[in-house]
Amino acid sequence: MRRPGKAGAKAVRPQRSRTLKRGNAAKVGREAPAIGASERIALLEHRLNEALEQQTATSDVLRVISSSPGELKPVFEAILESATRICTAKFANLFLYADNSFRIAAQKNAPLAYAERWRQRPVLAVGDNPHNPLDRLASTKSVINIPDLMAERGYIERNPRFVALVEAAGARTHVAVPMLKEGELIGAISIFRQEVHPFTDKQIELVKNFADQAVIAIQNTRLLNELRQRTDDLSESLEQQTATADVLMVISSSPGELQSVFETIASRSVNLCGATYGIVFRFDGEMISVVAHHNLDQPAMDALNRMYPMRPDRESQLMGQVIMERSILHIRDVAAEPRYTVAATLALGIRSFLGVPMLRDGNPIGGIALYRRKVELFSDRQIELVKAFAAQSVIAIENARLLNDLNKLNQQLEQRVTDQVSEIERMSRLRRFLPPQVADLIVASGAEKQLESHRREITALFCDLRGFTGFSESSDPEDVIALLREYHAAIGEIINTYGGTLERYAGDGVMVVFNDPIPVDNPALQAVQMALEMRTAIGALTGKWRRLGHEIGFGIGVAHGFATLGTIGFEGRFDYAAIGTVSNVASRLCDEAKPGQILISPRVLIAVEDAVTVEPVGDFTLKGISRPVAAYNVLSAVPSKI
Repeated sequence: MRRPGKAGAKAVRPQRSRTLKRGNAAKVGREAPAIGASERIALLEHRLNEALEQQTATSDVLRVISSSPGELKPVFEAILESATRICTAKFANLFLYADNSFRIAAQKNAPLAYAERWRQRPVLAVGDNPHNPLDRLASTKSVINIPDLMAERGYIERNPRFVALVEAAGARTHVAVPMLKEGELIGAISIFRQEVHPFTDKQIELVKNFADQAVIAIQNTRLLNELRQRTDDLSESLEQQTATADVLMVISSSPGELQSVFETIASRSVNLCGATYGIVFRFDGEMISVVAHHNLDQPAMDALNRMYPMRPDRESQLMGQVIMERSILHIRDVAAEPRYTVAATLALGIRSFLGVPMLRDGNPIGGIALYRRKVELFSDRQIELVKAFAAQSVIAIENARLLNDLNKLNQQLEQRVTDQVSEIERMSRLRRFLPPQVADLIVASGAEKQLESHRREITALFCDLRGFTGFSESSDPEDVIALLREYHAAIGEIINTYGGTLERYAGDGVMVVFNDPIPVDNPALQAVQMALEMRTAIGALTGKWRRLGHEIGFGIGVAHGFATLGTIGFEGRFDYAAIGTVSNVASRLCDEAKPGQILISPRVLIAVEDAVTVEPVGDFTLKGISRPVAAYNVLSAVPSKI
């Protein structure tokens, strides 16, 4: 045969190159031969159908996950059904991993002998058989792909467990895919063929996708179960809190009336604790008696009437033991306790019992008993609820006792209460029409002696606004009121801080006195300190007012001397007044003060000269004052002194 020359070779290469560019003839270990158009179309249709089938299977599993919240079995079954069908596997397993062991969770098409082995031994501890694929998967957390199980070392060396697994399943080709959550192994999916036919990479990727979906389903179920448990806990807690509130409402709405309280406690205890019936007992120090019960039928009531009232006996009585030992008694099965057999028979076959004492100052005054005709212990939360009911019963009993005592006491105190109410009303009137310090002092002393005319050495401070008259004449009344409200709020807070007595205020003029009725060590210094803080506070306000076009300043006058103090006015409207030269001097000095000045008299200067810096401003002839008065402007405080 003649070999093609170079020209022939060159003619062939473009043909092969075009075939590769068309691209869908895959290489599997060698170049695939060129295929025709019909074959390419068939191949594309096959791949599209395969992709569609895989996507449909994935969607089906996700639909099962969403339609079966909290249920893993239908999800696992759907995953295994899709995995075996699409991957053309014979059968499949899904395992859950915990505590270093695999537990079979679902199977699909498993051979009977193989399924029976797993039924008899559903848990496989890892680490015992290094030849087992699941052991290898647990150690590597990666896919285990075995083309032929009979070619594995474990089978060749005739490892009994490995051989038994392979032969029971009739399995040859096997793939195990780990189920991982944040890198932690939580399970595995295994698929098998009973002939040597390796799974493709695409099929393995599909099983890995199913493993991810299983992890999602497990996580969703865990979160949903946690949510359900929390919801159940919250619902139970809410029911118990509601029941507790109901009992407290009964206690508050029926003061002194105990029967409704005990009946409510008995019914709530039975309903919330799942008891057959419940009884509330009282103990008077000698006898135990029944005071309320719930859900008792007539035979049980007849049995109780035969038993109670009775003296407590810890040896044979359930409630007697609770009362005598002052402690909770919780018995799983009364019938198994020989000494209680008679009591159980009389109570018509009770089995489980819970008794909680009612204690006041450590002494028993009763108890709550719950009974079940089935053997089932009460939960810790139920026991806590009954303990709360027992405490509420004690509160109700104590409230009833106190209420009876109070009713007796009220009969003796009616007149005194009337007198006290009258006194309170009188003091309330005083607080309305007198400075707070004066009213508080009168209320504290219980007398009105402070209101009587008396003479005392005081410091008087008078302050007002410069330019306020012109502002009020040219402004709307609403603006005037707003400015006064802002002004009074600022100085009022400072007056309260320094404990001054507001003698009066009229418009923008305010007079404050110190050393009456509350004594002050250095009233002049207290007044000057307050004046400095007032100047700072009102200075900020006057700056704001100037920006609004209002030329308003602030001046203060402070004087020290004797004055006569007391109430003036008429019934329904009293004022507390300081009458004397000191008040006039303070007012006149305020009139002479320029905006921002604090003018003080010589007597004030003597009391504060070490604490402030001043400048003399000359002598003033003040209206109503016969001799000129020297005045000093306070510049600032000496930091170490004030």
